Formats: sequence, C-alpha cells, structure tokens
Amino acid sequence: MIHTLGEPRAVPAEVRGYLEELVRRTSAVCGPRLVSVVGVGSLALGDYRHGRSDLDITVVVDPALPRPALHDLAETLAHPRLPCPAAGLELVVYAADAAARPSGAAGYLLDLNTGALLPDRAAFDTTGSPSFWYVIDRSVAHQCGIPLFGRPAREAIAAPPPAELLTAIRASLREHSDGEGHLADNRVLNGCRSVVFCRTGRWSAKRAAAHEIAAAEADFRPLVEAAVRSFERPRASAEPLPGAAVRAFLGWARERVDGTARAAGN
Repeated sequence: MIHTLGEPRAVPAEVRGYLEELVRRTSAVCGPRLVSVVGVGSLALGDYRHGRSDLDITVVVDPALPRPALHDLAETLAHPRLPCPAAGLELVVYAADAAARPSGAAGYLLDLNTGALLPDRAAFDTTGSPSFWYVIDRSVAHQCGIPLFGRPAREAIAAPPPAELLTAIRASLREHSDGEGHLADNRVLNGCRSVVFCRTGRWSAKRAAAHEIAAAEADFRPLVEAAVRSFERPRASAEPLPGAAVRAFLGWARERVDGTARAAGN
C-alpha cells in the first residue's frame, strides 16, 4: 500500500501530486521489493524553493530486486514521461543492506538525474563516481529524511561514520571551490551549511545556515547576504557574485572543516 506523504506541511503543495505519482510508479516497478522512499535535501531540511530547488529522493530496495527493474524505474520516472515540476529530480536507489551499513562509499544501484533544468543521467555503476554527495545525502536522510513510503529513514538508512562524513564535506567544498557546474550563490550557501554542521553536528537549511554565518562573521556578511538574495530568485535570474570573494569564503569554510577533523583526531 502506498503511504500518505507525511504531514501536509512537510511536503510543499507544488510537488505533492508529483511525489505521490513518483511513489506510485516506484511501487509498481519494485513491488514487494520496495523498502522505503525518502525525501532528502531541501525537502527534508524545510527549505524547498519552487523554481530553484531540485527534488532529492532516496529509494531503498530489497537486494533481490531484479536489475532490469532499475532500468524500468529510470525510464518510468524520466522527465518528461513523468513531468517534474521542480528544477529537477535527483533520485538515488540503494540496496537495503548497503543503505543500512555505515559507509563512506557511493554505494548506489541507480543514480537518476532528470528534469527541465538538469542534464539527463542514469548511472547503474559507481565506478568513477565521486562518493561525497551520496554520503552527505545519506547523513541528511538519517537525520531528518521525510518518509514518503515504507520504513522510516532512520531505520532504513545508516548515518555515515563521522570521519568519512567529514571527508565528504571537505570534498564537496573542494568541488564548489572549482565552481564548474554550480551557481555561485549555491556554492556560498553550501559552504555556510557545511560550517554550521561542523559547529552543531546537525544539518541546517541553506538559508538558515547562511543567516547564522552572516550574523557571526562580519567579514563575509555582504557576500553571504548577496548569496541569499540570489538564491531566493529563480535559477535563470541568479545574480553573479564576485569570484575572488566566493573562493576566499570557501577557503575559510574548508579551514573550519579541517579544524573540526583535527579536533576529532581525523
């Protein structure tokens, strides 16, 4: 049976019908092998921005799911066959035994990106895939994933080991420092979120983390406030930010993460 999508306030109205259909199609393909469907990313952190945010979804399946079913799932969920109302869908499928094991590996069975503002991608092999985004997403899922179907996220998805999570956060900041393929405002806000996580041990919504950093770090306040203003606009209207200032901020953020790792003996 398809479960209801949690509390009404937890799932934005603009995407509620889409997620119900996504769960229905996923259940139809996976049948009794479907364990959980979990909302992560901005959905889970309460900062989904329609027209700007992607929908990040984690699916957990029984390891006995036939591999051809993964191809069927990618096909039935692909935009525009299932039109995605958000900027895009980023959906990752894990075997239940892998999801339940604390790990710093990518570990997925399927990594699907699709949508009007995302390049289409369906990967069934982790070879060559950087692991850090998957590790961070599983950490968010374990902390506050929204149950859309099946077992609760904390039961189905293990928290990554702390040392490997910090390694993943460092890697994400290195990628954002390079800047390729990422909007400048998102690079800055991810840096804010990474630093706040290291200070608190909890994942925060990007804008909440940005407000915390802006209040505490006067030198970076103008840049962070500009990043928030830009983030509140559609992707096509994102404002440019000074590249040198963005790189300096992300360098500072990496130093904060490195300090957390050293204090933890990692």
